[in-house]
Amino acid sequence: MTTDERRRPDARPRAFEEVLARIEERIAADGLTVGDRLPGERQLAEQLGVGRSSVREALRVLETLGVVASQAGRGPDAGAVLTSRPGNALTDLLRLHLGLATLSMREVIDTRLMIEQWAAARAAAGALSASTRTASTRMASTRMASTRMASTRMATARMAEAIAAMDAAHDPAEFVEHDIAFHLALAEAAGNRLIVAVMRALRDALRRYAVDAVVRLGDTGGLQDDHRRIHRAIEDGDAGAAAAAVAEHLARAYPESGPDS
Repeated sequence: MTTDERRRPDARPRAFEEVLARIEERIAADGLTVGDRLPGERQLAEQLGVGRSSVREALRVLETLGVVASQAGRGPDAGAVLTSRPGNALTDLLRLHLGLATLSMREVIDTRLMIEQWAAARAAAGALSASTRTASTRMASTRMASTRMASTRMATARMAEAIAAMDAAHDPAEFVEHDIAFHLALAEAAGNRLIVAVMRALRDALRRYAVDAVVRLGDTGGLQDDHRRIHRAIEDGDAGAAAAAVAEHLARAYPESGPDS
């Protein structure tokens, strides 16, 4: 390595970043899945040819990201267990950035708008496709397609249940709980698990702001009209109407985050 390379902070990854990459390689090579245990710190350090401090730092990063859960102990019970909590880490990160004002509400709402419009249009397109298939075409459909249609139907049913629960809510906090369920079901209706995870993180991070929005509006009738329009458009297979209803809904709920604010 030259003198100039040593002086450049980006010339060489930090040791723990190399360890992260090596651990990722091991996970893929060994075919490890959720619930499997990584070797202990000492064994990982020996296998990867690095110091235990670098391994420890890498594992802390993975735990923060929700990839592993620490397991204290010795022998077979030592080491970190692969887990699956990406939504928790993403929620905490979004909440922190909102609190520090490094992310604006407009940025977050814009992101929700893009995701939910896409999800609503995709769910509506799927509903239309399912309703227009002939019996012979349905017989030839793949098992994956059948599972996808069933999942969409269950998600739209949960949307209807959430609307009814919002009608019966006793206070803004309870309304928001069911509102979150509605929007998560909307994401699920699109059939993309990553979209669901991102939406869950966004909604959890915005929970307090959502309650404040409901309190500010006072009357939730307009929000409920929006929810019903979104749900009806998806069931009717009208992708354009579903996407438009999502945009109107977010503009009503967060008028201060609109394009002119």
